[in-house]
Amino acid sequence: MNRRSINSPDAPGASGGYAQAVETTGAQRVVYVSGQIPVSRDGKVPETFREQAELAWRNVEAQLHAADMGLENIIKHTTFLSDRRYRQINSEVRREVLGNLEAALTVIITGIYDEAWLLEIEVIAAS
Repeated sequence: MNRRSINSPDAPGASGGYAQAVETTGAQRVVYVSGQIPVSRDGKVPETFREQAELAWRNVEAQLHAADMGLENIIKHTTFLSDRRYRQINSEVRREVLGNLEAALTVIITGIYDEAWLLEIEVIAAS
């Protein structure tokens, strides 16, 4: 699979760590990962936003591994935050987890299904 980050000069630029659009060619498989929540296998929810974000990303990675893919296969991810004040930490954790990967990105501030969860992350991956 080939992947190309697209950032049109005719639109506002990305503010860092993501692409405004991603083109893939030659992909043979696409996996749609449902929103992953900050809950461990034993049902525990961490207290801090950072811990919850790290756990949600580990859960994303686990789903991708079950599909014989990895974080490097992500072409689009959407993060749902329960509060605008988590934007900075969310961005920091995302960059720590994804490194230089520039996937298409959307962040939405909204209510989350369970009030104990401070975020939810869904992804689309291709290989």
